[in-house]
Amino acid sequence: MEKAGVISGYLDAIHFRDGQIVRKGDLLFTIDRRPFETSLAQAQANLEQAKANLAFTDADLKRAQGVAVGTVITQQTLDQRTQARGVAQANVAAQSQAVRQALLDLEFTELRAPVDGRIGDRRVSVGNLVTGGTAGTTLLATIESVDPIRFEFTLDETSYLRYTRTAKDKADAADRGLTLPVRLKLIDEPSFAHAGMLEFVDNAISRSTGTIRARAVFANPDRTFTAGMFARLQMAATAPADTLLVPEAAIGAEQVRKFVLVVDAGNVARPKYVTLGPVVDGLRVVAGISSDDNVIVNGLVRARPGAKVAPHRQSTAAAAAQTTAAQTKVD
Repeated sequence: MEKAGVISGYLDAIHFRDGQIVRKGDLLFTIDRRPFETSLAQAQANLEQAKANLAFTDADLKRAQGVAVGTVITQQTLDQRTQARGVAQANVAAQSQAVRQALLDLEFTELRAPVDGRIGDRRVSVGNLVTGGTAGTTLLATIESVDPIRFEFTLDETSYLRYTRTAKDKADAADRGLTLPVRLKLIDEPSFAHAGMLEFVDNAISRSTGTIRARAVFANPDRTFTAGMFARLQMAATAPADTLLVPEAAIGAEQVRKFVLVVDAGNVARPKYVTLGPVVDGLRVVAGISSDDNVIVNGLVRARPGAKVAPHRQSTAAAAAQTTAAQTKVD
């Protein structure tokens, strides 16, 4: 959010188009510089006057120090000249700070983008009086960061405990060590296609909701995400691990049990009962088979437990793609 800084004045120029992308440091607004240039010139003149007075008092003191105290000059006079030089030195320091303040005020007449992002529409027009300071500051425009963009969400207490127990060695980190994958999907998207990274977990659980705030950051090079959007976020339940996946079409049901048909060394179909896990990229996670098992994924209508088969090896990914294509054709 860009405001009028700490100065007030009439808006002289606007240097952006409403809604455009701006970069940090880009010139956005210019306030009429003339009053501040005058103030700067006056402050510089006061500084030169103070320096001249310091030079005079310094020379005056040196003359007094070169004579005998008590005969040519009194101690009181020497003390007065010493004090005058100290006052002159302090005045030079004060006028130097006044010049710095005037330069700063002049710099604030050019309002620049504090961050990269997309700027909204202008809230004032050229010629309007804008007010700076801590109270009643005029809002000129707002800037929202777009790349990367941050997504805020909440974790329930149970989920928070489950995740933090996997990262006890990094509990002092800003993200509590929750380095598990984070994925996001927008309200019109079918899958969690955007990968991000958790960067912050709050320091307390809300007593009213029983949840804790967290924040993830996502790259946004194509500007798909916009501030204020709603989305769903997915976090992995455990750390990454190797597992076995099979197409959904390869899974059969026997009452409440699930099984797959595998081909043994004699090319005979044998059932193996499995436990189903989540779906990952169109494939089902299964437990109960090994990586050496050859699972039947096509021709299940003709395959029966104990029947002789003529297997043709095919990768899981290719079988899944073939099954999906067949389903699409039937639909």
